[in-house]
Amino acid sequence: MLKDNYFNRLKELPETIKQFGGLVIITVIIISTFGILNTFWGGGDELIKKMKLEEERIANEKKLNALISQLPSGILVTFDGTDNYKLTDELYEAVCNATKLIPQRAIMAAHFLNYEAYDLYTINGNKIDDTYVKWNVDKKKCFAGYTVSGENVGVNRTAKVVGEVLSFLSTGIDTRVYFIKNF
Repeated sequence: MLKDNYFNRLKELPETIKQFGGLVIITVIIISTFGILNTFWGGGDELIKKMKLEEERIANEKKLNALISQLPSGILVTFDGTDNYKLTDELYEAVCNATKLIPQRAIMAAHFLNYEAYDLYTINGNKIDDTYVKWNVDKKKCFAGYTVSGENVGVNRTAKVVGEVLSFLSTGIDTRVYFIKNF
């Protein structure tokens, strides 16, 4: 009887108050649902750390891209005695950190001194498994490397080629490894 009396009172309320009450109830349900979900699956501090690291990476990449766009197109070297653009030590490190590409020309030149890598490269249809370009803080030099294997053709061998980057190729859009000294 008490319930019927309570429901009759609610039915008698004006329509605008009923709609506002429904809106408040839906809002409370949505906020509490997201609160519960955030408690169980929210990243919290870890997510904030990851976002800050990603923001720093993007800011550094923008700086490096601005630097690359200011370099002259052509071959960039680290040594004297050529007509090519000579990089300063600071610029050499910055270009190394900005470079991600090792073109086939640099790979083929490095193959001349590593017959096993050349053999696997020709057997597997010129497939490169992994490449990297990294700055070595201790030696203050840029190193590039790549891995070739024969796994895709049934040959159970792998060869790694690593060497110092002596020159880069600037295209105006990006930089690429031009020569790897791997002996």
